[in-house]
Amino acid sequence: MKEKIINKAKDMFLRLGFKSITMDDIAGEMCISKKTIYKYFANKELLIQESTQVLHKEVHEIITEIISRDYNAIEENFQIRKMFADMFKSTDTSPIYQLKKHYPEVYEKALEYQVQECESCFTQNIEKGIAQGLYRKEINIDVYVKLYYALIFTINENTRSEREAAALEMEALEYHTRAMATEKGIAELEKNLLNPIT
Repeated sequence: MKEKIINKAKDMFLRLGFKSITMDDIAGEMCISKKTIYKYFANKELLIQESTQVLHKEVHEIITEIISRDYNAIEENFQIRKMFADMFKSTDTSPIYQLKKHYPEVYEKALEYQVQECESCFTQNIEKGIAQGLYRKEINIDVYVKLYYALIFTINENTRSEREAAALEMEALEYHTRAMATEKGIAELEKNLLNPIT
């Protein structure tokens, strides 16, 4: 039952927002009593915290699966960007923006995990791109990882609209890729830009 509550809450939070969904809404959607939810979660903040942990786990699994498909480094970034666009397409307000604004303690805990996960993913992608001749050999990987991470999280923390955040993230991905790319990488980037993520 606890897992069912977490999964339903996660879906509702993403679709309708962390702030607007109440324990009553979740109970009503699941046809259970609010008391049943409180049996597992003392308050809404704990439910949000566990829901975001489940979401992080799902995102990690999807990214791992995308990486295992053996795309080149640039295609891989576009596929990951598409996954995020698909995952949050029914969301009006950016989930990261909502967490930061309404649940800062949950946001800080989520951020710790995201930092480690993103830095590892970005680093592996840049190393792969260099090995494939898509990114320049002489770039400082740590600096590029930090710059891209800062760009993406600044967008998400400060952009209320998920649609606007997604568009800005796409611009950031192009900017990041152009900054690192070789001629071969630019050609691959241009090819991927012809198939826009919607």
